Amino acid sequence: MDTKQIEYILKIAEENNITRAAEKLFITQSALNQQLLRLEKELGTQLFHRSRIDWRPTEAGKVYLENARKILQTKQETYRIINDMVSHKKGHLSIGFTPGRGIAMFSAVYPKFHREYPDIVVTPNELSVKKQQALIASGDLDIGFLTLCDNHRTFAEYIQITTEELFLAIPEKHPLSSYSCQKEKGDIFPMMDIAAMEYEPFVLMYKESTIRQLVDDIFQEAGFQPNVLFETANTNTILTMIQANMCCGIIPHYYLRDGHKEITCFSLPSHPTWDVVAAYRKNSYLTHAARYFIELAKEYWNT
Repeated sequence: MDTKQIEYILKIAEENNITRAAEKLFITQSALNQQLLRLEKELGTQLFHRSRIDWRPTEAGKVYLENARKILQTKQETYRIINDMVSHKKGHLSIGFTPGRGIAMFSAVYPKFHREYPDIVVTPNELSVKKQQALIASGDLDIGFLTLCDNHRTFAEYIQITTEELFLAIPEKHPLSSYSCQKEKGDIFPMMDIAAMEYEPFVLMYKESTIRQLVDDIFQEAGFQPNVLFETANTNTILTMIQANMCCGIIPHYYLRDGHKEITCFSLPSHPTWDVVAAYRKNSYLTHAARYFIELAKEYWNT
């Protein structure tokens, strides 16, 4: 399928500028403009409102772009299925994972995957959950490994990897760190009501993060608004601040499983959890190689 013209027009829309689009495509602006003019003549209408710094699609352009993306997705899906039929040991696989925990998973899983599929070219991408979701929806990412609450699930297919609990973490020097409280059967840590920390400073993940709604619900359930020292995009930052005796935090189990000096952890009465999942575009074909990578990821997360 020759979709070069489609890719050219999509690049103009992506860059909102024909000059930048030509640079990204490694062709001259004149050649790209000729492609656009030829298509517009064929369609009998302009696809973009032109200006020096902003090329916005017309109403006809929006229709073209929407369906052009579907055509490219159909091409990708067709090639993926046929390549898997002919030789499922060759091809490309783009993998997305979140900063922090994601690279550790990829580093552990990839050597095993490469031994089984040495001719599959794997492209790793360290991206936020929202960016992965957008790329999966557009067909530009084959698999994304995400941490999600139920209300953050978009129009994609999800394969459950594991469920992870969140815990209260406080400085070891805090007066309540030696608080003697009940440890329920099966709990990793003794239990504490987070209401005991009502007047303590917290460092939390930033508001747009997928974990933040779950964290906010914990405080709402406890009946108070936390004293937020600041917000961050990195869980390890929260751990560092707790170790420095500066704040408390709510931390997923992954970051606590090997233990941390100068930190005391407690289970919360509601046992809040979220899911680690593998996501891929809805109704798309998942290759043998992609399924194998997901199985390896399951082994990693559940050991």
